[in-house]
Amino acid sequence: MLETEGLESVVLRFGWFYGPGTYYDRGGSVADEVEKRRYPVIGNGQGTFSHIHVDDAAAAYVAAVDRGSPGVYNIVDDEPAPLREWLPVYAEALGAKPPRRVPVWLARLVAGKDLVSTATTMRGASNAKAKRELGWRPEHPSWRQGFAASLGA
Repeated sequence: MLETEGLESVVLRFGWFYGPGTYYDRGGSVADEVEKRRYPVIGNGQGTFSHIHVDDAAAAYVAAVDRGSPGVYNIVDDEPAPLREWLPVYAEALGAKPPRRVPVWLARLVAGKDLVSTATTMRGASNAKAKRELGWRPEHPSWRQGFAASLGA
């Protein structure tokens, strides 16, 4: 689609949304699973997630409409992180107990291979192009402070 003659496309690839109205907000499905300790660190938790606060996503959208050249932009915060790092911080911001750890074989039996693959092999994304070409900067540059701010912790 980016190469279609006569059509200019700007594609925004967003990270895992958090903030008001998301799965990570209080009462959201991720928050509920973490509070019930049913969202574990799988294996060594090396799958790397890229997060983005919904307000930062909206600001990136506006920047892309105003200044975006055709292309693909990753809209994520400045700190991709493995599951083993971000999940305990998120649980603490919720006021929940630390997440459990489960072996890969057990998670595969209970949750399936796709979820296990995400939790163990996903790679993070860089926002360098969006910052450079759109002049966009996230107000929440890291999930470390963003989770606590969005959850009122």
